[in-house]
Amino acid sequence: MKCYFLFQLNLCYICLMARVRKKAKFLFYILLFAVIAGVGIWVGKRAKPHFVKYPEFGIELPSNYAIHGIDVSKYQQFIDWGLVKEMEVDGVQISFAFIKATEGVRNIDRHFRRNWKKSRDAGLSRGAYHFFLPGKSGRMQAAHFISQVELEPGDLPPVIDIEQTFGVAPVKIRKQVKEFTDALEHYYKVKPIIYTNISFYNDYLKKEFEDYPLWIAHYLQKEKPRIEREWLFWQHSETGRVNGILSLVDFNVFNGDSLQFKTLLIPEAREVAR
Repeated sequence: MKCYFLFQLNLCYICLMARVRKKAKFLFYILLFAVIAGVGIWVGKRAKPHFVKYPEFGIELPSNYAIHGIDVSKYQQFIDWGLVKEMEVDGVQISFAFIKATEGVRNIDRHFRRNWKKSRDAGLSRGAYHFFLPGKSGRMQAAHFISQVELEPGDLPPVIDIEQTFGVAPVKIRKQVKEFTDALEHYYKVKPIIYTNISFYNDYLKKEFEDYPLWIAHYLQKEKPRIEREWLFWQHSETGRVNGILSLVDFNVFNGDSLQFKTLLIPEAREVAR
């Protein structure tokens, strides 16, 4: 009888432990599922692009940048700069504009003078850019730009836009670009900004122009452009819309806060060479 009792007791113990193990296993899987789900949500949030769709602007805008701007040329035709400045959507508005001034050694953008004056009258920070033509003298292109662009306090530094080789050898391109940037820096007493795309920068400029402020064009990756070095401006879209401009327009962001943006502008005390 005693043996039978012990047998029954052991059998109950075994059944009880089996149930405990089954319950523990069930709880383990519940906990594991919760952890996996939590990690998935966390990863999803981190991977989610920091862009917000603004129907009024016609594009998504990066939400982790506070200062937005555009760049224009004759292709935007007649611009109502007052409407550009007044447009505001959920706290987002256009704060700066880069305006094409010159190209090569002779060409002047036909809307430059009006855009240059009216953008400042509207209260926007303005910057002028030169479309660089490899194969043409860097010094002559710089002289052409300087003859057309007078920078004033509150303006952005001058910009060289270079994005095509036109069949010119890389060594010659770098030499001509250096001639251009040196001439502008000597005249305006400020380092010019280089505008280009990631491929062109890496292939032709990377080793010799890393100390120049960079304005990079890149539309294929959200959150930030896919480039290792520091950059100042990012052209993230070429299909934006703004009140006062009938055609599509390029959109940009500044990589910094309002104080950093202000220190970039031409100060009151700076005088250009004559």
